[in-house]
Amino acid sequence: MTMHRRSLFAATALGAIAAPGLALGAAATEQAPGFYRFKVGQRTVTVVHDGFAHVPDILHGFVRNAPAEAVEASLRESFMLPPGLDIVFTITFVETTAGLVVFDTGTGNQLGSPHAGTIAANMRAAGIDPAAVTRVVISHFHGDHITGLTTPEDAPIFPNAALWVPDPEYAYWMDDGVMSRAPAGMQGAFRNVRRRLAPYAARMERYAAGAEVAPGLRAVATHGHTPGHMSFTLADGNDSLMILSDVTNHSELNLKNPGWHLVFDMDPVLAEATRRRVFDQVATDRLRCIGYHFPFPANGHVVKTAGGYRFIPAIWTAAI
Repeated sequence: MTMHRRSLFAATALGAIAAPGLALGAAATEQAPGFYRFKVGQRTVTVVHDGFAHVPDILHGFVRNAPAEAVEASLRESFMLPPGLDIVFTITFVETTAGLVVFDTGTGNQLGSPHAGTIAANMRAAGIDPAAVTRVVISHFHGDHITGLTTPEDAPIFPNAALWVPDPEYAYWMDDGVMSRAPAGMQGAFRNVRRRLAPYAARMERYAAGAEVAPGLRAVATHGHTPGHMSFTLADGNDSLMILSDVTNHSELNLKNPGWHLVFDMDPVLAEATRRRVFDQVATDRLRCIGYHFPFPANGHVVKTAGGYRFIPAIWTAAI
């Protein structure tokens, strides 16, 4: 039997009105919890939203080598409204045979953004207990990746976890001579590194590129954004994933324009070369990836275009 389209819509609407528990017209003030799970082989990956920071003006100085007009045109083309940009923070948890591993720790709700610091609530909603994390693996030492290691009172947020940090990153940021020569504006970043790492000093491991940071998870050198920046590959059976960390910023900004040098890249020329190499690889290998600053849930695939790359989000599925 065929139902007329208008009758179908009417029946659907009446069903919605009659459905128990629906408070039509009630104003919702909060979104659903920000976490999402998917499988890589037999491994369960959970991405957790840590909110976002609003950059009020990215037209002047945010991109070092492009005029404001070009940046504005690119944003508008991608349905983003200049001059500002919202930069998302996404934390990745992976269940391994060595326990639960987390990659980077977010802002800790301590960086002054009213929209950031949602990781604690979203971890609770996802059923993730910080005490259950056995290993914290850091990609690099920028504040939005390490401040969530500790509370404002300097207590470790992951009390039972070993801390794994990139050896070249540690060597740079913990060098007193490098710190003394750094610009005044970077002194706070050096102090923050020392502060956040200190409570984990007795259970800290330094790893090199190529190291297995957890079973099935291997570090990949992706320097340029910072001196020792790392990404990670996860392989299980015939399935695989790349955790990009900060190889790029917002996908519609820096994949679309891989030659743009952003203010956060400490070695912008090397960062561009790394970006092109990595995205050529993930596009050629059709490798699923997670971008720390991609729109949540921040996972999908990258394809090569005439002028750069394009991010294709993975389809949201109701079942893992």
